[in-house]
Amino acid sequence: MKQVLQDLRSHQVLVEEVPPPQCLPEGVLVKSTASLISSGTERATMTLGSKSLLGKAFDRPDLVRQLLRRVKTTGAVDVIATVRSRLNSSLALGYSSAGVVLEVGSGVNEFAVGDPVACAGVDHASHAEMNWVPKNLCVKIPSNVNFDSAASVALGAIALQGVRISEAKLGERVAVIGLGLVGQLVAQILHAGGCVVWGLDPDPDRVRLARELGADFACENRDWEESPWSALCQHGEGADAVILTAATRSTEPIELAGRLARDRGIVVIVGEVRADIPRELYYKKELQVRFSRSYGPGRYDPEYEEYGRDYPYAFVRWTEKRNMEAFLELVAQQKVRVGPLLTHRFSVNEASEAYRLLSGERKEKYVGILLTYDHASPQEKKVLLGQESPPRHLTKGMGETVGVGWIGAGSFSRAKLMPALQKISGVRLVGLANATGISAQRAARNFGFGYCCTDANEILDDPAIHAVFIGTRHHLHASLVIAALERGKHVFVEKPLCVNEAELNQIAEVYARSGRLLTVGFNRRFSPFAQDCTKLFRDRVGPLSMLYRVSAGPLPNRHWIYDPAQGHGRVIGEICHFVDLMGFLSSSLPVEVQAWPVDYLDANPEDNIHVHIRFADGSRGEILYLSSGSSSMPKEHIEVFGQGQTAICEDFRTSHFYRGNQHRRKWSFFQEKGHREELRAFVAAVQHGGESPIPFESLYTSTLATFRVRESPQCGRPLPVDVRGPV
Repeated sequence: MKQVLQDLRSHQVLVEEVPPPQCLPEGVLVKSTASLISSGTERATMTLGSKSLLGKAFDRPDLVRQLLRRVKTTGAVDVIATVRSRLNSSLALGYSSAGVVLEVGSGVNEFAVGDPVACAGVDHASHAEMNWVPKNLCVKIPSNVNFDSAASVALGAIALQGVRISEAKLGERVAVIGLGLVGQLVAQILHAGGCVVWGLDPDPDRVRLARELGADFACENRDWEESPWSALCQHGEGADAVILTAATRSTEPIELAGRLARDRGIVVIVGEVRADIPRELYYKKELQVRFSRSYGPGRYDPEYEEYGRDYPYAFVRWTEKRNMEAFLELVAQQKVRVGPLLTHRFSVNEASEAYRLLSGERKEKYVGILLTYDHASPQEKKVLLGQESPPRHLTKGMGETVGVGWIGAGSFSRAKLMPALQKISGVRLVGLANATGISAQRAARNFGFGYCCTDANEILDDPAIHAVFIGTRHHLHASLVIAALERGKHVFVEKPLCVNEAELNQIAEVYARSGRLLTVGFNRRFSPFAQDCTKLFRDRVGPLSMLYRVSAGPLPNRHWIYDPAQGHGRVIGEICHFVDLMGFLSSSLPVEVQAWPVDYLDANPEDNIHVHIRFADGSRGEILYLSSGSSSMPKEHIEVFGQGQTAICEDFRTSHFYRGNQHRRKWSFFQEKGHREELRAFVAAVQHGGESPIPFESLYTSTLATFRVRESPQCGRPLPVDVRGPV
């Protein structure tokens, strides 16, 4: 399908072929008929995207500081790889559209196939021929509203929410500064609500349009002082509320708002306007400054937007979705007219021309820019990017080329794993699947895959693929591992292997009868430090004592790893790494674990936890997983003691090895965590029919021990790692 993207490296707006989205639960698959360009937001996005790295640094100094901290803790090479991965991606443009429902996901009862709907949301109502839209960001279109007008639903909800935040009442005076697309909608909504509307804008054509659409008074900013309304302001009878819908870096709008507002009036910021508030003016009038947050309650809440959990009607009367419905009802009653605002329309194939108009490269005045979609062409499930070679079947010991399929092209896969795999000889990158078509297309193109798609079954069923790499979010790992093994594929899955014991035992059963290799991304056991450490303690007789301190750092409360439906927490998602490495260093399996969380105010219980592990050979391991420390310190520190010898690792860059009076130090310019070595070992095993780089018994037991780490604090005692499943 065709989709409008901004290339983050070249800054160009492109129309590219990307695979269509899948229909997921709690949402609908929509075939687009029209989408509306948000001139203010999308122009700002394009401006930021077109800036050099230095220019972006000036705009976002907070991100620069974060980047510099990462350079200090993980090294420049790692940071450069991450930045390069981000630059090699694309940005989906658009967030307001209308179309027809093609497919309804599970958990959705309010829509049916064929329903005309209006949609909102970044990454959901994009400028694309097809979109998957969560049910709370989708509303039915009234019968007397056409698709062109309905495509303004997100902009209309933004305008309506701004009016609600202003608390404008019947008969009150409200000034609207900025008569672009959203400003014109705000003015019409206020007029429909019985307010006296003043409109101001530097453009005389927009001023004229506001008058035609019902504004009681409209003028250019510079003419305000000569207007009859100016005297009211000077006598303390100014606007009860001022709504700023301008998009500018100038301080003029916020200063003008202060002059227009009456004493104790309300100033609402809707547009991306510079909010340098002139204190004396606002202080003397005791003005309230309020920000309107996009479409309304529910915005930025994944529980509402992604998972469809609505707010109670009696307690939250106007949510995002209810604002969208209310706006379309105003359009249906012809109290708001969208048609006169649509000054330009382009087919999706001509989208680059639309954005030339938006950027000012094409010298024409505009208000609303509409994109339209032709549905004559069939939507292919996958997009071919190169010449595919015919399938080849591996024969044990032949060392043939390994056909690779990839599922889940997240930032870690793109920054770490794919570049490393690309350099391994004997690998042919056949196909890549990702939930979003943009990421699938760009990652596949950047790394040389033959095709891309959004349906994992395309990868699993492809006979040209011998090994499947899985890099999705955690909740999908087990089902994809099982499906791949059952289809006769070798599997490399990023950690964790799965998220609960039932999944673990099911994987064990399928693996036992599959005859295929299975490896988990426990890369640290393949690091140079781990290899040197095992050599140091190779001839030991007694047990080891191990200390693993992890300065994990805090994550946002709504980070996906905390989501019980996707990430399942930091213990399962991260501590599994450290359990596995200790098992490797001791050449033994864990048999008992106990964990104690450290409670900090406003911290997730799994952010700070102490773990003690007893291994079968008598070795003991302590894991201190902490987010409470300084973010500027190195992340991982390991100490291993035994039989008069000590090994110390400092964030996989510096290692110290002590034996008697001898001390040996190793240092690397960049972190060496073993990713490349693990991938090479897995590919070699597939090519030559060898054993899995990590024995399944170790994968199983380390994963089970991680589950016990999570369970131990709940029962307050040590828990045995009793291996009951088929290993």
